[in-house]
Amino acid sequence: MNTTPLSQLAKTIRSKNAGVNKITFDIIFRERAEYERVKRSGALTRASMAALYRIDPARISDFVEYEPGLAIKFTLYRERPSGSAGDGDIFGAQQYAPLLDLPIPA
Repeated sequence: MNTTPLSQLAKTIRSKNAGVNKITFDIIFRERAEYERVKRSGALTRASMAALYRIDPARISDFVEYEPGLAIKFTLYRERPSGSAGDGDIFGAQQYAPLLDLPIPA
């Protein structure tokens, strides 16, 4: 099957804190065709993100396809509060990396 990495389709892929106990992820597209391709593919869903991040789907608090902004956003509960002992990413800004190579079918 012919695929393209998500990083080649999205103009922005980022993660950041959404309060002390959550990290939010934004995937934003330049063109409607790219946004629709990703949505249609089923590669970026609540279930696929739980699998990609190896977490229980219950840790994903929100999953939104925001058509006016050509964006897909999801938010997950952190394992521990931001900045607490054992937290490896206080700002949540390094958590998007697994999304970059996510294969999107043609």
